[in-house]
Amino acid sequence: MSKATRTDTAAARPADAHDVIRVHGARENNLRDVGVELPKRRLTVFTGVSGSGKSSLVFGTIAAESQRLVNETYSAFVQGFMPTLARPEVDVLEGLTTAIIVDQQRLGADPRSTVGTATDANAMLRILFSRLGRPHIGSPNAFSFNVASVRAAGAITVERGSGTTVRKTFTRAGGMCPRCEGRGQVSDIDLTRLYDPGKSLREGALTIPGYKPGGWNHRLYAESGLYDADKPIGRFTKKELHAFLHHEPVRMKIAGINMTYEGLVPRIRKSFLAKDREALQPHVREFVDRAVAFTTCPDCGGTRLAEAARSSKIGGMSIADACALQISDLAQWVRDLDEPSVAPLLASLRHTLDSFVEIGLGYLSLDRPSGTLSGGEAQRVKMIRQLGSSLTDVTYVFDEPSTGLHPHDVQRMNELLLRLRDKGNTVLVVEHKPEVIAIADHVVDLGPGAGPRGGTVCFEGTVQGLRAGGTLTGRHLDDRAALKKTVRTPTGTLPVRGARTHNLKDVDVDIPLGVLVAVTGVAGSGKSSLVHGSLVGGRAGVDVVSVDQSPIRGSRRSNPATYSGLLEPVRKAFAKANGVKPALFSANSEGACPNCNGAGVIYTDLAMMAGVATVCEECEGRRFDASVLEYRLGGRDISEVLAMPVAEAREFFADGEARTPAAHRVLGRLADVGLGYLTLGQPLTTLSGGERQRLKLAVHMAEKGGVYVLDEPTAGLHLADVEQLLGLLDRLVDGGTSVIVVEHHQAVMAHADWIIDLGPGAGHDGGRVVFEGTPADLVAARSTLTGEHLAAYTGH
Repeated sequence: MSKATRTDTAAARPADAHDVIRVHGARENNLRDVGVELPKRRLTVFTGVSGSGKSSLVFGTIAAESQRLVNETYSAFVQGFMPTLARPEVDVLEGLTTAIIVDQQRLGADPRSTVGTATDANAMLRILFSRLGRPHIGSPNAFSFNVASVRAAGAITVERGSGTTVRKTFTRAGGMCPRCEGRGQVSDIDLTRLYDPGKSLREGALTIPGYKPGGWNHRLYAESGLYDADKPIGRFTKKELHAFLHHEPVRMKIAGINMTYEGLVPRIRKSFLAKDREALQPHVREFVDRAVAFTTCPDCGGTRLAEAARSSKIGGMSIADACALQISDLAQWVRDLDEPSVAPLLASLRHTLDSFVEIGLGYLSLDRPSGTLSGGEAQRVKMIRQLGSSLTDVTYVFDEPSTGLHPHDVQRMNELLLRLRDKGNTVLVVEHKPEVIAIADHVVDLGPGAGPRGGTVCFEGTVQGLRAGGTLTGRHLDDRAALKKTVRTPTGTLPVRGARTHNLKDVDVDIPLGVLVAVTGVAGSGKSSLVHGSLVGGRAGVDVVSVDQSPIRGSRRSNPATYSGLLEPVRKAFAKANGVKPALFSANSEGACPNCNGAGVIYTDLAMMAGVATVCEECEGRRFDASVLEYRLGGRDISEVLAMPVAEAREFFADGEARTPAAHRVLGRLADVGLGYLTLGQPLTTLSGGERQRLKLAVHMAEKGGVYVLDEPTAGLHLADVEQLLGLLDRLVDGGTSVIVVEHHQAVMAHADWIIDLGPGAGHDGGRVVFEGTPADLVAARSTLTGEHLAAYTGH
């Protein structure tokens, strides 16, 4: 048989016909019966304004169904331990392959989680040191700061013949520092911040969040009977004070309920300090910042490891030294090791460390807490697992992989995406950057607007077709912001002297005030270290409002009205107009529908199968008790107000009977950041990443501060939205506010009045100011990587 005949026969096989992922009738969130055909083994980029439905189609429909179908292959017993996923709202989904999702969700915020533990690099290092480290101290567990040392002794009876009693001892060598318990920090609690010594417990002496009189936390101490709850704490005897603050855990009955009583200090340590600071609610975080002083553990020097683990070395290097090295340097150290006995382990470790460097994270160290990584860094750390994978014909799903990347690094990211595609995989990317859209084999543009005005496919085809297609994305794809002809004159300066946070090398810089300042540089050059380490937290002696990239936390009961503080004045306005209590107008309080408890839906748990959510028959999804909906303000009930878009609600509360200045101000800020289309009661869980970022910006705009620090405000923004953001920044500056933006987007750089460029590289190759001046001077000099890319962007 000739080669041509064999090829023709193979091409006719039915298996080769499944070369597309076919979606028909997708209705997740705001999608309106969307139908697309995505070519397999190609790179498809999904574009559209923030809130147009990209994530709903890619993550909420295609990836979610793929994961659900894979989960269903396991037994019912195993599925009981896995997250239950409902089938997406879609008519047809054909041609799916296993989906590997690489999103921007922050890595676990556990205080013991580091870059090394999150990527298995630490696991390999522990094995390496257990085999080659001298002196030999034990198994890999002896080098783990998550494993405590254990010693036990006792007698056991072995039932053999007449039975004999044997004395046994048990030891396990762990690497955890016993003093800080593997956290690297010790905490000292300021007791004056926990209670008012002049008051008794019944008078509300406790000043801790969640310990108000009447609550269970408060009753535990007020009704324990171990001391007089009517006596001021300052007059407690030594014994009473010890029982109040340091009593060991003991079971007792409080108000007829069995509870565990323990001293206030250990209880605070367990409930607040055992969690990562960033994972705490804002008001709890403020309390912890006031009441607790964190210092480096004096026993382990912040390495988290016990003395024995630090004493075992390979060529003079301990595992603590290795984890503290910049990963690019650690990779070189591993390459220099020549030990045939552990050759496979060294090869695997080299590959993992080289992947860090290849993906642009060589400036990190393995002991970096994973909770401190930005969303973009976390996403690239997750990518490391996929780079050496031998899997083919899988679907990789990426959520804006260019986030947090300097234009210089975007090209490297593009090469990685193309490499995954060329191995025979389907790559789906949600992205706004023109540089990433340009490499697509296939483009799906959603829109035309956001929220209710989006959810349809405006264009499907090639990048060239998108440019000529006339859609919002196509029109803005080749947009290039021009350099400012005139820049604002600073009203003063904010001096930073001797900044040494992380990789900064005694940086001295004067940050102009009263203008728009862009802090630029490659990822890892020290931008955030300079801005957050020197300005945020009152260190600069001025009021600084910081809007970082930490995600908004909220349940399905949270919505823009509750998060922005809008609901408070609205409830008061309803209460005043109707002569009733404000609590009636909260679906989380007295006004909640008794049938669904204010959720609007009834959830039925089906164990290992996906739970079913049905609209509450009593309130028909409106969340409120029927009697509450009889009260009106301006002719609308509370459920109708929460169903309004921001723009409509802004007019509603502007004048007439419903005039509420406090609500109007909040709605104005939401409209200013481009969220006029959002409905007030839309659950936060349904908002896109860009919408959450702008919602947080709107909330922070209410804070009083002379300096705003924004960390990559363009993240998640469409090309058309960037223009609106620049207008907002201009209004802030023209209103007398100094704005400092940490940013990679060239449009923001070109629009700035002053640029501070850090570099020249990342990690220990960065940490210096390589340029200060106007964008025009930066382009003219072309002395830095940022200057070269900005010149190319602006056509100079």
